[in-house]
Amino acid sequence: MGHDLCMSLFVTGTDTGVGKTYVTRLILETLRNEGIDAVGYKPIACGDRDDARILAAASGGLSEDEVNPLHLQTPVAPYVAGLLENKCIDPAEILAGYHRLASAHDHVIVEGAGGWEVPISANYRMSDLAKDLGLPVLVVAANRLGALNHTLLTVDAIRAKGLSCAGIILNQLDDELDTAMITNKGVIEDLSGISLLDHLIKNQDFLDPAILDLFQVPRD
Repeated sequence: MGHDLCMSLFVTGTDTGVGKTYVTRLILETLRNEGIDAVGYKPIACGDRDDARILAAASGGLSEDEVNPLHLQTPVAPYVAGLLENKCIDPAEILAGYHRLASAHDHVIVEGAGGWEVPISANYRMSDLAKDLGLPVLVVAANRLGALNHTLLTVDAIRAKGLSCAGIILNQLDDELDTAMITNKGVIEDLSGISLLDHLIKNQDFLDPAILDLFQVPRD
């Protein structure tokens, strides 16, 4: 159940609304609390810009535009938002935004929009962006009935793209636990072959220090 060491990381989700920004913020805070130079990057935001504001605040003073170079007003997939708003999305621009941050900071935590295969343009998906960045991928899954299926599909798709899956974080969106929620965390590692890095209860405001192992940060 080992995982690859990484300097930067791509955070994807099994769906939209599963807690990618929440987890990305916690990773940034965990690293920065250790004195590590880490910043967030939300290349594309559709709808409001709340995610970008959260990551900018957790990145030690970056501007929203540095964290989020592309903001589309419509809360749909980027490709659809681009069609509706008559905007052509150029992947080179969002890749350049990442490389600017990576050249100035030790760690960049990239948060995708929606799930793994969300379309950015007609022939370019979120998975293609992750491939072009060449980063290990962290999967955030909402812990609920269906999480095993969605997580395994996502992990398999990451592997099919030739990328490394750095780990899984199960995020508890509800206070009450049912049988699926209780048992998911016990079997997801064996089924996927990927380390379960944390199981976050609702409103948990810290990560297991094991997350530091991904970034070669020594723990006391």
